[in-house]
Amino acid sequence: MIKVCTAHTADMDVDTLATARALLHDVFEGDLSEQDWEHSLGGVNAMVWDGAELIGYGSVVQRRIMHGGRALRTGYVEAVGVRADRRGQGHGAAVMNALERVVHGAYELGALCAADEAGEFYAARGWQLWRGPSSALTPTGVVRTEEEDGALYVLPVTRTVPLDLDGELTCDWREGDVW
Repeated sequence: MIKVCTAHTADMDVDTLATARALLHDVFEGDLSEQDWEHSLGGVNAMVWDGAELIGYGSVVQRRIMHGGRALRTGYVEAVGVRADRRGQGHGAAVMNALERVVHGAYELGALCAADEAGEFYAARGWQLWRGPSSALTPTGVVRTEEEDGALYVLPVTRTVPLDLDGELTCDWREGDVW
């Protein structure tokens, strides 16, 4: 039986966290660093279980994204993945439904950096491709992140926050991949 559940990282036991980390290692074919995993922790985790097997995972963590002279409280989606043999069955959508509920309920904006093959999936869900330049606020100042241009998506949550999809988007600093 398929079950979708959410839990804050603080409420997850060590075994569940290890299971999620192992799933993501397989999903991303070993291309998920320890920093990438660390980025997915500290917020709300969405998990799709088939009985005792974890088949889908993703998380949303709080970040500050600057745009239009404002620092927006942003629900940043991380580490969305579904086991290879279970893809195309709606499990990724189930993960995103849970994460988007959190974004809509707690944040001014949703944001994520999509893998090349996932852009259409997010766009079909209402996420909008960011067309403008991207940057990061680093310890040495604002630094352009051209390599992320064309991979960033936002989910507007409130009409009181005007977005210019062609404007600049700047994320807060973190070690590893800033986006």
